[in-house]
Amino acid sequence: MESLHESLKHYNISLPKKQTEQLDAYCQLLWDWNSCFNLTRHMNYDRFVSRDVVDSLAISEFLRENERVLDVGSGGGVPGIILKIIRPDLHIELCDSTGKKALALSEIVNDLNLNVIVHHAKAESILAACVTQKNKKFTPKNKTQNQPQDPKPEFARFTTLTIRAVAKLMQLLRIFSPYWTLFDRLLLIKGPNWINERGEARHYNLMNKLALRVLKNYPTITESKSTEPDETENKSTSAMSVVLQICRKDDFEQLDKIIDKHKVFFPKHENSEKHNPRKSPHRKKTTRKKS
Repeated sequence: MESLHESLKHYNISLPKKQTEQLDAYCQLLWDWNSCFNLTRHMNYDRFVSRDVVDSLAISEFLRENERVLDVGSGGGVPGIILKIIRPDLHIELCDSTGKKALALSEIVNDLNLNVIVHHAKAESILAACVTQKNKKFTPKNKTQNQPQDPKPEFARFTTLTIRAVAKLMQLLRIFSPYWTLFDRLLLIKGPNWINERGEARHYNLMNKLALRVLKNYPTITESKSTEPDETENKSTSAMSVVLQICRKDDFEQLDKIIDKHKVFFPKHENSEKHNPRKSPHRKKTTRKKS
């Protein structure tokens, strides 16, 4: 594909002209910075659209208006920057622990004139800073006797943490286990191996207090190295990706209703799976009554 417009059309994606122009400008900046730092493997419009744009659109369907989103391990800015372009209403913050990547992200969002905060830090460090704010604000002398404690106080900055190509599920759940009062949910993009990762997390009892729901299944293009000795180029193959939501069991029902109310598109013909902690674990599919 010679242009972003052609690639978007090829994958049946229709975006306003302004957003298409912003995405094109983002592509050029990303590829320019990629010559200095390793920010992306997708160096043409076809790969950019079929992987980065498709994944970002898949997540955006399940983000409510004006959500506060922390994009974990942003790398080259996917999905965070793309989400801000296609959903300007969102409050997006990016974070990356690699200084060079954080610098590139800062320059990119500045050049694109996007209202996005970039952190040179790990996501857990940003959340830990929220805990520090909590300890400073809620001191014993400021509390009245028998005052009820808010399980999700006003200093909780994020509603959703978006995660793509960062770490295995088991590692992520261990990292964020101390901070569940500081955000509502994780939204993750995972490939076909997510089921094995879920099994591993369950084996180590990391899912006991959490609920997982598959929000969407969709096909994506992946690259695989050629097995033929005379072929050096990578081959393109199709695989299934998923959008996973993980939240605390106590929040499951409320988030479930919010998703059904605000979602843009949820394909009926796809093999979507809902993991309801109140149902038998032996049932792979459940039927939800409409409210």
